[in-house]
Amino acid sequence: MEELKNKIKDLTVKIEQAIKIVKLDDKQKTLDQLKQLMSDPDFWQDKNKAQEISTQYNVLHDLIEAWHDLSGQIFDLQALLDDEQFEDLLPDISEQLESIELKYDNLATQLFLTGKYDQSSAIITINAGAGGDDAQDWAMMLERMYLRFVEDNNWKVSILSRSSGAIAGIKSVTFKVEGAYVYGYLKTEAGVHRLVRLSPFDADHARHTSFAMVEVLPELQKVEIDIKSEDLRIDTYRASGHGGQSVNTTDSAVRITHLPTNLTASCQNERSQLQNKNQALIHLQSKLARYYEAVKDEEKQLLRGEYTAAAWGNQIRSYVLHPYKLVKDHRTKFEVNNPEQVLDGQLMPFIKSRLEDLVS
Repeated sequence: MEELKNKIKDLTVKIEQAIKIVKLDDKQKTLDQLKQLMSDPDFWQDKNKAQEISTQYNVLHDLIEAWHDLSGQIFDLQALLDDEQFEDLLPDISEQLESIELKYDNLATQLFLTGKYDQSSAIITINAGAGGDDAQDWAMMLERMYLRFVEDNNWKVSILSRSSGAIAGIKSVTFKVEGAYVYGYLKTEAGVHRLVRLSPFDADHARHTSFAMVEVLPELQKVEIDIKSEDLRIDTYRASGHGGQSVNTTDSAVRITHLPTNLTASCQNERSQLQNKNQALIHLQSKLARYYEAVKDEEKQLLRGEYTAAAWGNQIRSYVLHPYKLVKDHRTKFEVNNPEQVLDGQLMPFIKSRLEDLVS
């Protein structure tokens, strides 16, 4: 019991220190100010500004609630442990403590998220690389992995566009993820991901290596970039896959190309062509902002889709299913020997390791 008390005491101190670092009192004042703005009868007159304030309010609210909830849970656990009549519940208390420690680790990771766009939503694109059908199947496995991770964190996701493979998997997919610090977390996933396994598409069931490229961009609601209409080529086509009424029967899908940079963005999930165009423009703006900030030519090539080296030597992470089981991040050297768990969406240890590495 004494050891358990010490663990709870240490975690309580960590949580209190983190709350001070996060400056939760200041954030609460900001939240109150935003709430007052939102109570104005004319708040929704400017829809873009209202949406921006609402998003900021939701992010702050969720952050404050998460830390208060964590603080309340550890306080309740301490009270239980101090009451001798609950000694029979020690195993349950120990289990609850592990759960609280995990929540703390995930929240504490936000202390590393101080980048310019870290609080933004994110736009994720996965493209199949070298490896044929295996690579397209691998791209779909990555899509599932990230969607499970998003679901576990109670974030909101919406598919913007998706291109299925000829035989299996997907050629590419783009989806938007909304929530607190989404880009800050997911930015660490950008790069080439490598899979080694016994191929289900090989008659001899031989071992194959396949690759996929993951692109992560912040969704920017306000972009101070002058986009001239004559610099845009807008193509429409028939949407594929799931959709509502008329989505698959009319040319509602939109692809926008920025001619000076050859950057493209597309959307097909909305019912109307206008809605798809607006979503594609937001995606394109984010790409352009990232493109003009990029220092290295390789980064610009990647954003243009010209970075074809989604192959040997460029991977940020390897997922080995055969002849042994291992997932290894080549940037931080962090690894786990349970690929199935990682592919089921348990990515936070890799994300935390990379964020710590970036600030060290």
